[in-house]
Amino acid sequence: MDDYLVGVLSNIGIISFVALSAYVLLLAGEMSFGQQAFFAIGAYAAGIGTAMMRWSLAPALLLGAMVGALAATALGRATLRLSGLYFAIATLAFAEMVRIVFELCTWQIDIGGTLVGPKGTDGFGDIRYLFENEITPAQYLCAIYLLLALVLAAFMVVDRSRFGRALRQAGADPVLAELQGVRVVRVRLVAAAAAGALGGLGGGLYAHLLTYVEPRNFDIMLGVHSLAYGLIGGLGTAIGPVVGVLIDIGLLESSRLFVGYRMMVFGGLVALLLIVRPRGLLDERAVHWITTRVRDLIDAATARRRDHPLRRP
Repeated sequence: MDDYLVGVLSNIGIISFVALSAYVLLLAGEMSFGQQAFFAIGAYAAGIGTAMMRWSLAPALLLGAMVGALAATALGRATLRLSGLYFAIATLAFAEMVRIVFELCTWQIDIGGTLVGPKGTDGFGDIRYLFENEITPAQYLCAIYLLLALVLAAFMVVDRSRFGRALRQAGADPVLAELQGVRVVRVRLVAAAAAGALGGLGGGLYAHLLTYVEPRNFDIMLGVHSLAYGLIGGLGTAIGPVVGVLIDIGLLESSRLFVGYRMMVFGGLVALLLIVRPRGLLDERAVHWITTRVRDLIDAATARRRDHPLRRP
Protein backbone atom coordinates (compact mmCIF):
# COMPACT_ATOMS: atom_id res chain seq x y z
CA MET A 1 0.00 0.00 0.00
CA ASP A 2 1.23 3.53 -0.79
CA ASP A 3 2.97 5.18 2.18
CA TYR A 4 0.98 8.40 1.76
CA LEU A 5 -2.31 6.51 1.77
CA VAL A 6 -1.25 4.56 4.87
CA GLY A 7 -0.40 7.84 6.60
CA VAL A 8 -3.74 9.45 5.72
CA LEU A 9 -5.73 6.39 6.79
CA SER A 10 -3.77 6.15 10.04
CA ASN A 11 -4.48 9.81 10.76
CA ILE A 12 -8.19 9.33 10.05
CA GLY A 13 -8.34 6.34 12.40
CA ILE A 14 -6.51 8.11 15.24
CA ILE A 15 -8.44 11.39 15.01
CA SER A 16 -11.64 9.31 15.07
CA PHE A 17 -10.88 8.51 18.72
CA VAL A 18 -10.85 12.15 19.79
CA ALA A 19 -13.95 12.74 17.64
CA LEU A 20 -15.74 9.91 19.47
CA SER A 21 -14.52 11.42 22.73
CA ALA A 22 -16.38 14.67 21.97
CA TYR A 23 -19.36 12.68 20.63
CA VAL A 24 -19.94 10.94 23.97
CA LEU A 25 -20.31 14.30 25.70
CA LEU A 26 -22.59 15.59 22.94
CA LEU A 27 -24.88 12.62 23.59
CA ALA A 28 -24.92 13.61 27.26
CA GLY A 29 -25.96 17.14 26.31
CA GLU A 30 -22.60 18.85 26.88
CA MET A 31 -20.35 20.60 24.34
CA SER A 32 -16.64 20.31 25.10
CA PHE A 33 -13.91 22.36 23.45
CA GLY A 34 -11.27 20.63 25.53
CA GLN A 35 -11.00 17.00 24.42
CA GLN A 36 -7.55 17.74 23.04
CA ALA A 37 -6.39 17.86 26.67
CA PHE A 38 -7.03 14.13 27.15
CA PHE A 39 -5.54 13.44 23.73
CA ALA A 40 -2.36 15.20 24.93
CA ILE A 41 -2.37 13.47 28.32
CA GLY A 42 -2.71 10.06 26.65
CA ALA A 43 0.05 10.87 24.16
CA TYR A 44 2.53 11.85 26.85
CA ALA A 45 1.54 9.02 29.22
CA ALA A 46 1.81 6.32 26.54
CA GLY A 47 5.07 7.82 25.27
CA ILE A 48 6.51 7.72 28.79
CA GLY A 49 5.36 4.10 29.04
CA THR A 50 7.30 2.85 26.02
CA ALA A 51 10.17 5.34 25.68
CA MET A 52 11.08 5.82 29.35
CA MET A 53 9.69 2.84 31.26
CA ARG A 54 10.41 0.43 28.38
CA TRP A 55 6.94 -1.10 28.46
CA SER A 56 5.39 -2.84 25.49
CA LEU A 57 2.82 -0.95 23.43
CA ALA A 58 -0.39 -2.48 24.80
CA PRO A 59 0.13 -1.55 28.49
CA ALA A 60 1.41 1.88 27.44
CA LEU A 61 -1.79 2.53 25.47
CA LEU A 62 -3.81 1.27 28.42
CA LEU A 63 -1.91 3.70 30.66
CA GLY A 64 -2.78 6.56 28.30
CA ALA A 65 -6.47 5.60 28.35
CA MET A 66 -6.54 5.23 32.14
CA VAL A 67 -4.80 8.55 32.82
CA GLY A 68 -7.14 10.24 30.33
CA ALA A 69 -10.16 8.74 32.11
CA LEU A 70 -8.90 9.82 35.55
CA ALA A 71 -8.23 13.37 34.34
CA ALA A 72 -11.68 13.56 32.73
CA THR A 73 -13.34 12.24 35.89
CA ALA A 74 -11.57 14.87 38.00
CA LEU A 75 -12.60 17.62 35.58
CA GLY A 76 -16.14 16.25 35.40
CA ARG A 77 -16.59 16.33 39.17
CA ALA A 78 -15.70 20.02 39.11
CA THR A 79 -17.64 21.12 36.02
CA LEU A 80 -20.54 18.81 35.15
CA ARG A 81 -23.03 20.78 37.23
CA LEU A 82 -22.37 23.57 34.74
CA SER A 83 -24.12 23.55 31.39
CA GLY A 84 -24.02 25.14 27.98
CA LEU A 85 -21.47 27.89 27.43
CA TYR A 86 -20.17 27.67 31.01
CA PHE A 87 -19.20 24.02 30.62
CA ALA A 88 -17.67 24.65 27.19
CA ILE A 89 -15.51 27.50 28.52
CA ALA A 90 -14.44 25.40 31.52
CA THR A 91 -13.25 22.56 29.28
CA LEU A 92 -11.40 25.00 27.02
CA ALA A 93 -9.67 26.56 30.03
CA PHE A 94 -8.65 23.11 31.26
CA ALA A 95 -7.22 22.19 27.85
CA GLU A 96 -5.16 25.37 27.73
CA MET A 97 -3.94 24.72 31.26
CA VAL A 98 -2.83 21.21 30.27
CA ARG A 99 -1.02 22.55 27.22
CA ILE A 100 0.83 25.14 29.32
CA VAL A 101 1.78 22.50 31.91
CA PHE A 102 3.37 20.39 29.16
CA GLU A 103 5.21 23.47 27.90
CA LEU A 104 6.70 23.91 31.37
CA CYS A 105 7.30 20.22 32.07
CA THR A 106 10.81 18.82 31.66
CA TRP A 107 11.52 15.26 32.76
CA GLN A 108 14.22 13.31 31.00
CA ILE A 109 16.22 10.21 31.86
CA ASP A 110 19.35 8.74 30.33
CA ILE A 111 18.70 5.69 28.16
CA GLY A 112 21.72 4.34 26.32
CA GLY A 113 23.50 7.68 26.50
CA THR A 114 20.52 9.66 25.17
CA LEU A 115 18.22 11.87 27.23
CA VAL A 116 14.66 10.72 26.64
CA GLY A 117 11.45 12.32 27.87
CA PRO A 118 9.35 15.51 27.74
CA LYS A 119 11.38 18.68 27.32
CA GLY A 120 8.94 21.56 27.61
CA THR A 121 8.31 23.48 24.39
CA ASP A 122 10.91 21.31 22.61
CA GLY A 123 8.48 18.42 22.86
CA PHE A 124 8.82 14.72 23.56
CA GLY A 125 10.78 12.76 20.96
CA ASP A 126 12.36 9.32 20.59
CA ILE A 127 9.04 7.48 21.01
CA ARG A 128 10.48 4.80 18.77
CA TYR A 129 8.67 1.64 19.87
CA LEU A 130 7.39 0.86 16.36
CA PHE A 131 10.86 1.15 14.80
CA GLU A 132 12.60 -0.74 17.59
CA ASN A 133 10.16 -3.63 17.24
CA GLU A 134 10.02 -3.55 13.43
CA ILE A 135 6.31 -2.80 13.27
CA THR A 136 5.55 -1.54 9.77
CA PRO A 137 3.17 1.38 9.08
CA ALA A 138 0.71 -1.04 7.46
CA GLN A 139 0.72 -3.29 10.53
CA TYR A 140 0.19 -0.30 12.80
CA LEU A 141 -2.66 0.84 10.55
CA CYS A 142 -4.33 -2.55 11.04
CA ALA A 143 -3.91 -2.23 14.82
CA ILE A 144 -5.46 1.26 14.79
CA TYR A 145 -8.54 0.11 12.88
CA LEU A 146 -8.91 -3.04 14.96
CA LEU A 147 -9.09 -0.88 18.09
CA LEU A 148 -11.48 1.53 16.35
CA ALA A 149 -13.73 -1.36 15.29
CA LEU A 150 -13.80 -2.66 18.88
CA VAL A 151 -14.72 0.80 20.16
CA LEU A 152 -17.52 1.18 17.59
CA ALA A 153 -18.82 -2.28 18.47
CA ALA A 154 -18.82 -1.28 22.16
CA PHE A 155 -20.79 1.86 21.29
CA MET A 156 -23.41 -0.23 19.48
CA VAL A 157 -23.78 -2.51 22.49
CA VAL A 158 -24.00 0.38 24.96
CA ASP A 159 -26.48 2.25 22.75
CA ARG A 160 -28.93 -0.63 23.17
CA SER A 161 -28.37 -0.88 26.93
CA ARG A 162 -30.12 0.82 29.80
CA PHE A 163 -27.18 3.18 30.25
CA GLY A 164 -27.27 4.13 26.56
CA ARG A 165 -30.93 5.09 26.83
CA ALA A 166 -30.25 7.05 30.02
CA LEU A 167 -27.38 8.87 28.29
CA ARG A 168 -29.58 9.99 25.41
CA GLN A 169 -32.36 10.98 27.82
CA ALA A 170 -29.91 13.11 29.80
CA GLY A 171 -28.80 14.79 26.59
CA ALA A 172 -32.29 15.37 25.21
CA ASP A 173 -33.95 16.78 28.35
CA PRO A 174 -32.06 16.57 31.67
CA VAL A 175 -35.00 17.84 33.73
CA LEU A 176 -37.39 15.25 32.33
CA ALA A 177 -34.70 12.58 32.70
CA GLU A 178 -34.33 13.43 36.39
CA LEU A 179 -38.10 13.15 36.83
CA GLN A 180 -37.95 9.70 35.23
CA GLY A 181 -35.32 8.53 37.71
CA VAL A 182 -32.15 9.12 35.67
CA ARG A 183 -29.28 10.48 37.77
CA VAL A 184 -28.11 12.95 35.16
CA VAL A 185 -24.91 14.11 36.86
CA ARG A 186 -23.76 10.53 37.47
CA VAL A 187 -24.55 9.52 33.88
CA ARG A 188 -22.63 12.52 32.57
CA LEU A 189 -19.69 11.74 34.86
CA VAL A 190 -19.46 8.20 33.45
CA ALA A 191 -19.71 9.66 29.95
CA ALA A 192 -16.89 12.11 30.75
CA ALA A 193 -14.67 9.28 32.01
CA ALA A 194 -15.35 7.25 28.85
CA ALA A 195 -14.63 10.33 26.71
CA GLY A 196 -11.33 10.86 28.54
CA ALA A 197 -10.35 7.23 28.02
CA LEU A 198 -11.08 7.45 24.29
CA GLY A 199 -9.10 10.67 23.97
CA GLY A 200 -6.21 9.18 25.93
CA LEU A 201 -6.17 6.03 23.79
CA GLY A 202 -6.15 8.09 20.61
CA GLY A 203 -3.34 10.25 21.96
CA GLY A 204 -1.23 7.19 22.73
CA LEU A 205 -1.69 5.91 19.18
CA TYR A 206 -0.87 9.37 17.82
CA ALA A 207 2.40 9.68 19.79
CA HIS A 208 3.66 6.32 18.51
CA LEU A 209 2.66 7.09 14.94
CA LEU A 210 4.59 10.39 14.87
CA THR A 211 7.37 9.32 17.32
CA TYR A 212 7.42 12.98 18.45
CA VAL A 213 4.81 15.23 20.07
CA GLU A 214 4.89 18.76 21.39
CA PRO A 215 2.34 20.89 23.26
CA ARG A 216 1.29 22.91 20.23
CA ASN A 217 0.06 19.70 18.56
CA PHE A 218 -2.86 19.90 21.00
CA ASP A 219 -4.20 23.40 20.46
CA ILE A 220 -7.77 24.67 20.46
CA MET A 221 -8.34 23.85 16.77
CA LEU A 222 -8.07 20.14 17.51
CA GLY A 223 -10.80 20.54 20.12
CA VAL A 224 -13.03 22.56 17.79
CA HIS A 225 -12.62 20.05 14.98
CA SER A 226 -13.27 17.05 17.25
CA LEU A 227 -16.55 18.66 18.31
CA ALA A 228 -17.48 19.56 14.74
CA TYR A 229 -16.95 15.99 13.47
CA GLY A 230 -19.94 14.74 15.44
CA LEU A 231 -22.07 17.70 14.38
CA ILE A 232 -21.24 17.00 10.73
CA GLY A 233 -21.35 13.20 10.71
CA GLY A 234 -24.37 12.91 12.95
CA LEU A 235 -25.33 12.05 16.51
CA GLY A 236 -27.60 9.12 15.67
CA THR A 237 -24.75 6.60 15.68
CA ALA A 238 -21.09 6.38 16.69
CA ILE A 239 -20.24 6.01 13.01
CA GLY A 240 -21.30 9.64 12.56
CA PRO A 241 -18.12 11.24 14.02
CA VAL A 242 -16.00 8.87 11.91
CA VAL A 243 -17.89 10.09 8.83
CA GLY A 244 -17.10 13.66 9.91
CA VAL A 245 -13.39 12.81 10.13
CA LEU A 246 -13.53 11.16 6.70
CA ILE A 247 -15.09 14.29 5.20
CA ASP A 248 -12.52 16.65 6.77
CA ILE A 249 -9.25 14.69 6.65
CA GLY A 250 -10.07 12.18 3.94
CA LEU A 251 -11.64 14.68 1.53
CA LEU A 252 -10.89 18.30 2.41
CA GLU A 253 -7.36 17.98 3.82
CA SER A 254 -6.07 15.20 1.57
CA SER A 255 -7.49 16.54 -1.70
CA ARG A 256 -5.59 19.10 -3.76
CA LEU A 257 -8.93 20.53 -4.84
CA PHE A 258 -9.32 22.39 -1.52
CA VAL A 259 -5.72 23.49 -0.96
CA GLY A 260 -5.78 26.89 0.73
CA TYR A 261 -9.55 26.78 1.21
CA ARG A 262 -9.97 23.80 3.52
CA MET A 263 -10.89 25.77 6.65
CA MET A 264 -13.34 27.97 4.75
CA VAL A 265 -15.07 24.94 3.23
CA PHE A 266 -15.07 23.08 6.54
CA GLY A 267 -16.51 26.03 8.44
CA GLY A 268 -19.15 26.63 5.79
CA LEU A 269 -20.12 22.96 5.85
CA VAL A 270 -20.54 23.01 9.63
CA ALA A 271 -22.67 26.17 9.47
CA LEU A 272 -24.84 24.78 6.67
CA LEU A 273 -25.47 21.47 8.41
CA LEU A 274 -26.29 23.17 11.71
CA ILE A 275 -29.07 24.98 9.84
CA VAL A 276 -30.31 22.15 7.61
CA ARG A 277 -29.57 19.09 9.79
CA PRO A 278 -28.86 20.20 13.38
CA ARG A 279 -27.93 16.65 14.48
CA GLY A 280 -25.74 15.88 11.46
CA LEU A 281 -25.97 13.68 8.39
CA LEU A 282 -26.53 10.44 10.31
CA ASP A 283 -29.05 11.72 12.82
CA GLU A 284 -31.53 9.48 14.64
CA ARG A 285 -34.10 9.67 11.82
CA ALA A 286 -31.55 8.76 9.14
CA VAL A 287 -30.19 5.86 11.21
CA HIS A 288 -33.72 4.54 11.78
CA TRP A 289 -34.48 4.77 8.05
CA ILE A 290 -31.25 2.95 7.12
CA THR A 291 -31.69 0.17 9.68
CA THR A 292 -35.31 -0.32 8.65
CA ARG A 293 -34.37 -0.63 4.97
CA VAL A 294 -31.52 -3.02 5.72
CA ARG A 295 -33.82 -5.15 7.87
CA ASP A 296 -36.42 -5.22 5.08
CA LEU A 297 -33.77 -6.30 2.55
CA ILE A 298 -32.56 -9.08 4.83
CA ASP A 299 -36.11 -10.28 5.45
CA ALA A 300 -36.85 -10.25 1.71
CA ALA A 301 -33.67 -12.17 0.90
CA THR A 302 -34.47 -14.72 3.61
CA ALA A 303 -38.02 -15.15 2.26
CA ARG A 304 -36.78 -15.64 -1.31
CA ARG A 305 -34.30 -18.28 -0.21
CA ARG A 306 -36.95 -20.04 1.85
CA ASP A 307 -39.40 -20.08 -1.07
CA HIS A 308 -36.83 -21.05 -3.74
CA PRO A 309 -38.20 -24.01 -5.81
CA LEU A 310 -34.88 -25.88 -5.70
CA ARG A 311 -34.66 -25.69 -1.91
CA ARG A 312 -34.99 -29.10 -0.32
CA PRO A 313 -38.05 -29.67 1.87
